Amino acid sequence: MSGILYFVPTPIGNLEDMTYRAVSILKEVDYILCEDTRTSGILLKHFEISKPLKSYHLHNEHQATDKVIADLKSGQNIAIITDAGTPGISDPGYLLAKAGADHHIDMICLPGATAFVPALVVSGLPNNEFLFAGFLPQKKGRQTKLKQLAEEKKTIVLYESPHKINTTLEQIKEFFGEHTKVSLSREISKKFEETKRGTIIELIEFSKSKTLKGEIVLIVNNSI
Repeated sequence: MSGILYFVPTPIGNLEDMTYRAVSILKEVDYILCEDTRTSGILLKHFEISKPLKSYHLHNEHQATDKVIADLKSGQNIAIITDAGTPGISDPGYLLAKAGADHHIDMICLPGATAFVPALVVSGLPNNEFLFAGFLPQKKGRQTKLKQLAEEKKTIVLYESPHKINTTLEQIKEFFGEHTKVSLSREISKKFEETKRGTIIELIEFSKSKTLKGEIVLIVNNSI
């Protein structure tokens, strides 16, 4: 009988965001897949979890997936975590989920930390329907993607890094228009958590007035 593959969210900031169930599952599985064994080792030590850690990241997931599936078929229970947040959401995990589905493996994803949900909720922008776009293409296809998103009437969720935020905000103004409403959230669940809301012009002024640090979530709507 095949084992179970667990997708276990880990805190994106405050360690108290770790759920009791997540700790319990990680203590029960045969081994844990993670992006960085050093980062995850600190987390596991904090919660007194003693299980083998195996690297599973963007550079080895294609090669590692077959071995994981074979272990699951042999009856082992395995968990996958990332450095922060829910596996598979702009982090490694999709390929393993696809392989699990193809091989009829039982899979369970625990509810838990994901950066875009709190950012969307506190944005004050419509969230009954939204489009999660993740990270924009770095170069090739970036303008084409922005043109497509500019036609979208739903609220759009984007991830961005601090060193690209000014460029991205300027491009949103160019493709979406000067009256576009934007909410910028950063350092979610950390000590210096911050959300700034306004028009795209106001957000550009805010971003240029200070050096933004931490992962950034942009909530964008140009239909209201």
